[in-house]
Amino acid sequence: MEKIDKASSIEVKPRFEERYRALLGNDYDKFMAYSFSYIRKAIRVNTLKISPSELKKRIDEIWQLDPIPWCPEGFWITYKKGKRFDIGNLQEHQLGYIYVQEAASMIPPIVLAPKPGEIVLDLCAAPGSKTSQMAQYMKNEGVLIANDVQFARLKALGMNVQRCGVANTVISHMQGFAFKHSTIRFDKILVDAPCSGTGTIRKSLKTLKMWNPSMITRLAAQQLALLEVAFGLLKEGGTVVYSTCTLEPEENEGVISNFLSKHPDAVLEAFDLPIKRSPPITQFLNHTYSPEVNKCLRIFPHDNDTEGFFVAKMRKK
Repeated sequence: MEKIDKASSIEVKPRFEERYRALLGNDYDKFMAYSFSYIRKAIRVNTLKISPSELKKRIDEIWQLDPIPWCPEGFWITYKKGKRFDIGNLQEHQLGYIYVQEAASMIPPIVLAPKPGEIVLDLCAAPGSKTSQMAQYMKNEGVLIANDVQFARLKALGMNVQRCGVANTVISHMQGFAFKHSTIRFDKILVDAPCSGTGTIRKSLKTLKMWNPSMITRLAAQQLALLEVAFGLLKEGGTVVYSTCTLEPEENEGVISNFLSKHPDAVLEAFDLPIKRSPPITQFLNHTYSPEVNKCLRIFPHDNDTEGFFVAKMRKK
C-alpha cells in the first residue's frame, strides 16, 4: 500500500477513534492504514459501446487490466510503463467506452440487476456511474429515471449519460421525497443514499474533518425517509436496493432494521457475490438490530482493498 501524501497531518477526532475502535476492535489499525493509502484505479467497460475483449485490444499495449471478481465488466487498471493515473484523459474515456468507477461502487447495480424492458428508478443518481451501469444492463431498453436533488450535479449526470450512449434514461431534478406523489410504479429502484461517507476516506480525507455524530443521526433519518418513499413506489414483487459508502451502523443496519420493523410486506433477500465480506453489525453501543440484517453486505476498505460499502436488497411482497 502506498500512503496518501499528507495523511499524517490529518487529525483523527478522538470521538471518531473511540467509535471505530469499538466497531472494529483489533482491525482498527488495519482500517486506518487502508484509509490513509491510495485506492486502486478501476474502470467499468461500457458494453453499450464496446465489449471487454475489444477494449483490451485497444489498450493492452500500455495498460494492464486485472478483473474485478464481482463485476464481469469491471477491471483494475495499471499503467505498464511507470506511474500514470489520468484515466479520464484516455480517448476511450472520452468516447464513452469506459467509465472510471471505484470497484465497490459497481456492486449495487449488480445486486439490483435491472433487465431490458423494465421501469427503473435511480433515486439519487448523480454523477451517473450507477445510472450508466444500469442502462447497460438494460441494453438501453425500458425506462430508467435518473433523479438528483443537487442541480450542480445534474450537469455531470447529463454529460456522463450522453458520453456513454445511454438512450433509455430520463433525468429529473427534485427532492427524492417528492416522488411519493408519483403515480408511476417501478420494477426496480436503487437508493444509493447520501451518507457520511466513512468508507471513502482514502478518496477524500476531508471526510474525517467533516465527521460528527450529529450528522450521522440526521442522515439516518433522511435515509430512512428516502427508503420509505422508494418502497412505496415499487410494484408488487418489485425490488429496491439500498446502498451507502459509509460504515456507520446507524446509517446501514440501523436504517434497514428500522424499516423492516414498520413493513411486514418487505422481504430482505440474501445475495451471493465473489467478494470478501465482514459480518453485518447486529449490536453496536446501545443499539440492537434485527438479525435479518445478516443478509446484507458490509465491506470495509481492508476486506478487498476498495472503498467501504453497505448494500441491502429488499423485495415487496
